[in-house]
Amino acid sequence: MDVYGLIGNPVGHSLSPPMHEAGYEALGLDARYVTFEPDADAAAAAISGAADLGVAGLNVTVPFKRDALRAVDAAPLAERIGAVNTVDYAPVRAGESERPRGRNTDAAGVTRALAHHDVGIDGRDALVVGAGGAGRAAAFALADAGATVHVANRTAERAVELAGDVPGATGGGLDDLGERVAAADLLVNATSVGMEAPEETPVPAAHLHGDLAVLDAVYAPVETRLLREAAAAGATTVDGAWMLLYQGVEAFEIWTGEDAPVDAMNAALRAELE
Repeated sequence: MDVYGLIGNPVGHSLSPPMHEAGYEALGLDARYVTFEPDADAAAAAISGAADLGVAGLNVTVPFKRDALRAVDAAPLAERIGAVNTVDYAPVRAGESERPRGRNTDAAGVTRALAHHDVGIDGRDALVVGAGGAGRAAAFALADAGATVHVANRTAERAVELAGDVPGATGGGLDDLGERVAAADLLVNATSVGMEAPEETPVPAAHLHGDLAVLDAVYAPVETRLLREAAAAGATTVDGAWMLLYQGVEAFEIWTGEDAPVDAMNAALRAELE
């Protein structure tokens, strides 16, 4: 049996176990997905030593995505984003390396979620609201796929700092958010606004328009106020569960070498979110 899992603190709320196990069942794979919740000072050691316990792959969630960088050979995109959320122990198990391979599949979660909804990225003007971990992944993903990216953040300095790392990007505060949305083809909410307070939205409805595609990284609730108001304005909308799904799909495919059963994994995820 292959053992995969999730390391973070806390992890009790995670939707990854049912999503991944639905994938294993659909393909008839002898595998399980479990969770690990170490103390902060033990995270890097746990990631390094998991192969000794027979673990074949780990997802990494908050607050350990940056800690994981120290414990792996990070792929270039993960290095650029500054976070690892998927660890592959195949090189260690094969005796090819003493360190596992670290990747960031959050970026693929963005691009594959948009592709699923037939939203093009190349040549588009993209606005990313939020300069935290999700914002970093989204900004790099969109820029690498050919979009011109602007990062807007409540603390303008953080947006400018992130934009300085992303090829061709610009960054700033929220003062000109209306103008930025009006000029954008693609909007990504990479903040948590709308999660704990569903009546809140990071972008006022008056700024939204029908030529826009909107991806909200918030997945609980699945339908946020931002997405409702974007749909009412005629925009294409992509809920955050698609981003969550496709970062998991990408990890599944890295670990197993199989095409992920996307429909089965999506059904399991949506059932948990109902």
